[in-house]
Amino acid sequence: MQSITSLATKLQADFPDFIFTPEAEFRWSPQQKTIFYPITSSDTTSLLHETAHAILKHTEYAKDITLIEMERDAWEYAKNELSPRYNTPIDEAIAESALDTYRDWLHARSTCPQCQATGVQIKKDQYKCLACHTQWRTNEARVCALRRYTLT
Repeated sequence: MQSITSLATKLQADFPDFIFTPEAEFRWSPQQKTIFYPITSSDTTSLLHETAHAILKHTEYAKDITLIEMERDAWEYAKNELSPRYNTPIDEAIAESALDTYRDWLHARSTCPQCQATGVQIKKDQYKCLACHTQWRTNEARVCALRRYTLT
């Protein structure tokens, strides 16, 4: 299996519109057109996934469910297009684990703080419960603790 540095070098040559640079975590920055990856990692699966976000032009999302769709699409593109092209297998366990974190994130955000029913998103970072009609807003909470604030 090729090293992450070797794969990043090949991706950089094939996708010169993007910058590949070492950092502590895997992530795609649309504003900087940069794919960050930990140089000490052997996780080529996540590097292909972040590259897929860039190729698919994933930037912002208005609804949380759209983020889940973008994540799924990036994993599918990495698996079906990039993995064969770079002869780098996708670790399905890594992909499913990553998708599970987003599914758990969405479930937590959409759970009513009053009655624990599942609510619906009515605008960015704001939900409404269909059961008790409570409305709440949330913080971003993708990399920090989730907070839900009941609205009056």
